[in-house]
Amino acid sequence: MNLLIYYRNHIELNMALGSKHKVEPNFSMSSMTDIVFLLLIFFMLTTNFITPSGLQVNLPASESTVVEMQKVSVTITEDLSYYVNNKRVSKANVRTELRSALKEGKGVVAIHIDKSVPTEHLVYVAGIANALEAKVSVVARPE
Repeated sequence: MNLLIYYRNHIELNMALGSKHKVEPNFSMSSMTDIVFLLLIFFMLTTNFITPSGLQVNLPASESTVVEMQKVSVTITEDLSYYVNNKRVSKANVRTELRSALKEGKGVVAIHIDKSVPTEHLVYVAGIANALEAKVSVVARPE
């Protein structure tokens, strides 16, 4: 009988010595999601929204440049080749390509023109874009 009482007291003593602080196995992800959303917002705000033209054009320099969201780009290269959204078109087909690219009618037409190209080609494309009620933006590199 003494052995049974000793064993019972020994078990109660060991249970009393156990840790009072329980560690929960759950992990809160709320701080991690906050960090991910902050990084996402940071990268969205610092991303360059200008789609560079894949064609090599020697752009003229300008003292001030403004960043515009371009919808349609027209590129005129040094050899007087016309490209609408990097698709080569003839000068006669620029109007139809711009009309199909500007489906709603309004938008921004960014003109990438080589600095050696005569001004009459710029005026030609700008006139077509203006007739289609689109804003015209001439792309230049900053000085």
